[in-house]
Amino acid sequence: MTKNTICLWYARDAEEAARFYARTFPDSAVGAVREAPTDFPGGKAGDVLTVEFTVCGVRCLAINGGDAFKQSEAFSFQIDTDDQAETDRYWDAIVGNGGEESACGWCKDRWGLSWQITPRVLTQAMAAGGEVAKRAFAAMMKMRKIDIAAIEAAVRG
Repeated sequence: MTKNTICLWYARDAEEAARFYARTFPDSAVGAVREAPTDFPGGKAGDVLTVEFTVCGVRCLAINGGDAFKQSEAFSFQIDTDDQAETDRYWDAIVGNGGEESACGWCKDRWGLSWQITPRVLTQAMAAGGEVAKRAFAAMMKMRKIDIAAIEAAVRG
């Protein structure tokens, strides 16, 4: 059993968000759904309070805490992809379910949680350093969803 769990705050849709993530990403599932034993500032007794879930094997807890806090780009899940089809599938699932596009492979889901959909070819190009990394980075900076063919072309020069 791990000692660390990522805890994410939702206004009131924690279970819906967790179920969406479980449907969308591999090695993801919804576990225990717990109800509030009494009224609390964000809800009433019997409302869903917490949801245990995993995203790509990472243990998480979602809490329905009301409107006190919002998601921020300061936290994101980075999902590595192997090809354009996988990149497109995750991107389209997030953006197509009420989310929004951002730049450089980032997007937000409908609950405001940020995701980086990052093809491994981009990560490898950046790790190569030097001119390869510069060209890949310059190409990425012009993109919303990452276009693997364009990154590969930039790597080749």
